[in-house]
Amino acid sequence: MPNAQNKNKFIRLLNYSGNYKYLTILGCVLSAISAIFLLIPFVYIWDVVNEILMVAPNFSQAQNLGEYAFKAFLYAFLGILINFVGLMCTHLSAFRNEKNMKNAAMNHLLTLPLGYFSNHTSGGLRKVIDFSTSKTEGFLAHKIFDFVGAVVTPIVFLILLFSFDWLLGLICLIPIILCFILMYPMFSGESQNLMVQYQIYLEKMNAEAVEYVRGIPVTKAFQQTVFSFKNFIDAIRNYGRFSANYALSTQLPMTAFTVSINGFFALLIPAGILLAGSLIDIKFLSNFIFYVIFTPMCAVMMNKIMMVSQDWMLASHALDSIEEILNEEPLVESSNPQKPKNHSIEFEGVVFDYENTDSDEHILNDINLKINENDSIALVGPSGGGKTTIASLIPRFWDVNQGSIKIGDVDVKDISIKELMENISFVFQNTTLFKDSIYKNVAIGRKGASREEVRRALSLAQCDDIIDDLPEGIDTIIGSEGTYLSGGQQQRIALARAILKDAPIIILDEATALSDPENEYMIQKAISEITKDKTVIMIAHRLSTIKNVDKIFVIDNGRIVEEGNHDDLVENEGLYSRMWDEFNRSIQWKVKSEVI
Repeated sequence: MPNAQNKNKFIRLLNYSGNYKYLTILGCVLSAISAIFLLIPFVYIWDVVNEILMVAPNFSQAQNLGEYAFKAFLYAFLGILINFVGLMCTHLSAFRNEKNMKNAAMNHLLTLPLGYFSNHTSGGLRKVIDFSTSKTEGFLAHKIFDFVGAVVTPIVFLILLFSFDWLLGLICLIPIILCFILMYPMFSGESQNLMVQYQIYLEKMNAEAVEYVRGIPVTKAFQQTVFSFKNFIDAIRNYGRFSANYALSTQLPMTAFTVSINGFFALLIPAGILLAGSLIDIKFLSNFIFYVIFTPMCAVMMNKIMMVSQDWMLASHALDSIEEILNEEPLVESSNPQKPKNHSIEFEGVVFDYENTDSDEHILNDINLKINENDSIALVGPSGGGKTTIASLIPRFWDVNQGSIKIGDVDVKDISIKELMENISFVFQNTTLFKDSIYKNVAIGRKGASREEVRRALSLAQCDDIIDDLPEGIDTIIGSEGTYLSGGQQQRIALARAILKDAPIIILDEATALSDPENEYMIQKAISEITKDKTVIMIAHRLSTIKNVDKIFVIDNGRIVEEGNHDDLVENEGLYSRMWDEFNRSIQWKVKSEVI
């Protein structure tokens, strides 16, 4: 932690512990005291050696050996005890730090717009939160404690070096100076950047590995190999290339550090032999033995200092990952929330981009549309035209760049988030069900729902056949003991959740896309239940499912290019008419293929 930026970052990290941070400080003080106490026994060992050498060869005449041994034991015991208490302090603080950091990240996630979660997978967020907090916990619990002890030890060591024999002390000082010189690059900003890059390459490879494992069924079905997953292969190669270059770049400094840290004997023993041969002094010999016994302690401490540098880089990167989440702008709540007068929806001059851009072309360009209360409308058009984006702006997955979206003549930005969510139900193409009972998966739709209400919602969603086939009925845990549901069955469970919620506005995004004909028929029956007396927005590619809606909006390149009912749009011979013809041809091709 060599510079002001890192010191500020360390303070930011420590502040997550709250008042428990004082336990970290106390733990560090105890680490320093423990380091001193654990060095004192070496002095008493020297006293024992000195007493024995002074009376040699009449060793029985040695005085105070028992006293020196007892004091060595006492200080060693006190040092270990203080070390234990200090570690308890740093661990308590580190655990609170991890808890507070997780709570801060999770609470902040709850304030973010739903669109944030479209761009950040749940697995990725979980990895950032769990991995990052565990890294910072390990650093605060162990490494910072070791660091203080490792710094204090060389300081005391230097004092002792010159307390017994200044010449031997000066010789022992040379490897220490070399160690610090060689360690300096390991604390530098460039070294920290390399460690951050290493973590990025590692995380990228891990993420691509997960995607590859998920795609194994497709790979096997089409007789492909791992090389069909180009991103995974590239991630492995990039990680391998960077790791090899990184390791080779540290080869020389690490070798030099290792040699210097273990170089005490390379200088001390030859010098000691030469000096002892010329001086022939018993006191010098006892001092020499003390240095031979004591200097390995310094090598251990220097290694700890070096390892703390690496662990701080990892903790620093982990803190950056957490703060990246915390720095995301939360969804702004109105200071004076209003309730919508009804459940009509209106877009007025809406312009939207996922990222700020100076281009004249946007994801959505001047969208104007009106949906009356209890009307059903459909958004259709080529893929990537902006249909899902339009629907996602209504519940404020993102906020518009220009224009406004109103529900019941009230701008959605002026409606409280709680009120807005209570008024809208979603059924997406990719359904999310928790690994829990079907009852709990549906009951989440409305707080306090009874079992009978959940059963009724499941029945209206055409789920009776699903429940009857399950071993524990609605209490069956999804994903346990081989209990898995098809895409269409999952979609019906999700529709039951929406039926239970009974929101006045329904958004259906390709609700039948992943279903087979039988499930599609059941889903359509469920949709007819969920959409009764509701304001409905449907997104569909199967045009047969939206023939009877009140109005169809055709979206292409972020613009509304046509609007009207099915019959009028077919007669206009525009984009919708061409899409309808293509849809009918695809049905005829399918029927002929099945006959053949």
